[in-house]
Amino acid sequence: MTGLVAPLEIGKSGFQQARSVKESIDSFLTLLVNSTCGECSIDPKFGFVFNNTRFEIFNEQQGVIYNSIQDANEQNDSLYTKKISGNSRNVNTFSSELKAAVEKYERRLNDVTATMEYVRSERTIYITITGVIAQTGEKYRYETTLKIGITS
Repeated sequence: MTGLVAPLEIGKSGFQQARSVKESIDSFLTLLVNSTCGECSIDPKFGFVFNNTRFEIFNEQQGVIYNSIQDANEQNDSLYTKKISGNSRNVNTFSSELKAAVEKYERRLNDVTATMEYVRSERTIYITITGVIAQTGEKYRYETTLKIGITS
């Protein structure tokens, strides 16, 4: 059994099926990484919390996001202390948040790790998620990028 393509696509014969478990997981992780927490009304925690900071000011020198909300609560403040580059073994990184989201929502993966690397000259964040496909025991790797917008 492979799974459905996410987000759901309807073809002539019904919901589109992924050709492999890896393709299905890739499709789901693309949805998870690109979703903002709070945009899914059924589960407001679904998504990658980094996307919630997409309109904030990016500090390239320190590798963090500036908090532009004057009266932010303490819970929101914790987002502004997280490093953008790092791996999921480090608690104070966005990659640890990504790992937690993948472990919660993509149950077909075990031994999940996540890394994020910001390349300043390209203004790009490289994201890598690795793990083991639970059903087959195969090693799994997913890679994607996020572009950092240029403000003038």
